[in-house]
Formats: sequence, C-alpha cells, structure tokens
Amino acid sequence: MTEAAGVGRSAAPLPDARWYVITTTMQNGVSSTFITAPDGLRLHARCYGARIAPATPVICLPGLARTAADFEALASALSHDKPLRRVIALDYRGRGLSQYDRNPANYALPVELADVLAVVTALDVAPAIFVGTSRGGILSMLLAAVRPTAIVGVVLNDIGPVIEPQGLMRIKSYVGKLPQPRTFEEGAGILRRLFSGQFPKLDMADWLASAHRMFKEEKGRLVPTYDVKIATTMNGVDAERRVPTLWLQFDALKAKPVMVIRGENSDLLTAETVDAMRARRSSLDVLEVPDQGHAPLLTDADTIGRIVEFVHRCDRTVH
Repeated sequence: MTEAAGVGRSAAPLPDARWYVITTTMQNGVSSTFITAPDGLRLHARCYGARIAPATPVICLPGLARTAADFEALASALSHDKPLRRVIALDYRGRGLSQYDRNPANYALPVELADVLAVVTALDVAPAIFVGTSRGGILSMLLAAVRPTAIVGVVLNDIGPVIEPQGLMRIKSYVGKLPQPRTFEEGAGILRRLFSGQFPKLDMADWLASAHRMFKEEKGRLVPTYDVKIATTMNGVDAERRVPTLWLQFDALKAKPVMVIRGENSDLLTAETVDAMRARRSSLDVLEVPDQGHAPLLTDADTIGRIVEFVHRCDRTVH
C-alpha cells in the first residue's frame, strides 16, 4: 500500500553539510531525530539501535504517501539482531513528523534524493544497506547512479525498472482523496474496502494497525499522515503513457547485492519485470510474498527473516 511517481526527472545536486542541524529525543529505545534539509526544511527520522554499532547500518525509505512507521517491525528486528546494527527509517518532507513544504512542487524525486543524502551525511551512516519500498526503491536506484559509494546493498520492495501505469492509476485514484474517518475503526474499514483485493488475508486487527499508520489525530479529527498536496506528483500519470524505465539506474547497482521483493498481487511490479531483472543479473535475490499486493508490508516473520539473511550477506561484502 505504497506508491511510486515522478520518475524521469534529473538527479539531485549533492547537499552541503553546513546546513545540518540535528536534535534527538528518546522514547522506548528509539530516537526521534530531526535534520535540516539543504533548503532549511525540517526532516524527521526514526533511529533504532546504538549510534555506534559493529554491523553495516540500514536505511529504510518508504513509499510515496507513507512514513517511517511502516518499518517498525523490520527495523526493530534488524537493530536487535546480532551483530548489533543501527537502522534509520526516514519520513520524507511532507510525511509523518517531517515538515510540510509550502511548495508542493518540491515533493519531487530530485529534492527527496537531496534530502536522503542530507540525512545520510548528517547521521554519518554511509555506506549503508538501503531498504526501499516503492518510491523508496526508486530513490535507492537513483542514489546508486549519483553516489554509489553510499550503498552496500539494496532491497527493492515491490519496485523495479519498469513501473506499470495500471498500478499508478490506481494509486492516483486515492492519494490525497481518502474519505475522512471519524474513528480509527472507521479508517480501518475505509482501507479494507480500498485494498482488500490486493491484501485478502489481512484481518481487522491488521486493518486497524494500517489505519493508525495512515491517519493521525489533529485538532480533534483524523487526517492523513501526509500532506494531501503530495497528490500533485501524480498529475502527469496517464494510463496511456508509459513511465520512463530505470534500467540504467538499476544497472548502476551491478556491483552491489540486490534483493527484490514482489507482492503476488502487485499491479506495479510484474513477474515479467522481475524475470527481466534476473536475466540482467543472475545473483538477484528474489522473494514473492503470497496474498499481498503493492507493497508487501514487511511485517511477517518469513519476509523479515529473508531480509535479515540478505543483510548478513551484505555485511560479508564489507568486512
């Protein structure tokens, strides 16, 4: 239940380190860190694990209208695994606890790539293993093209070099247009009606947890956990227009370990695209998650276990 959009724009300029300001608070062993982006906007990241840890750090990048909260289960598992490692889950600008941008044109891949570079530099977590869901996977591939030394390995969660217009049109139909629920239970019902076709095995507890990630309380009412103006990033999406492919960016990862996760019911990443990715690199680690669509939730033990195994393999390429 994440999104990709805005492909085909130019790469971001590298950020200037003098703009960084970091403030951290602790709650339940997880730090809440705020970083000043190159243009002065305040970004938020959840940081798991000790600042100094022996294993390669992991950076989690969510989908278009998603937040760092999507990685809670995975980040917790990775940060408590042996050897201990630091895990960073980012809220893009306009999402979660990050500041909203007054100019919605800045909800664009070049700006967000500069933001990712700012966070990586400010928190001193390069090189790192990146876990990118949907838009986060696009940003990971773009990063490989402009700063390959920042990457040890990449998990692409339900995203690849070919993005299906049908999936983008479905995403366009609801981003920034969700009904306003009166309660989280009502929000769970809304999400179930929208997404049960792609996620048929989720129960009401799962939908309620999703509602708590999708909505927040603000001034006595429930609102999305993202700036609804993010919907403007989808303005150019057309069912008849193919999205520019990212094969060059994918090939920039040729020297890095790569894992691709596909939801069995995904309408954004096809099995044919995964086959084409594997044909370009036989070492590609592929996992298809049954009964899930775009994008797999990364919360079940089997999927988390496979990601942990992949991360350990990435560690061995560094040490």
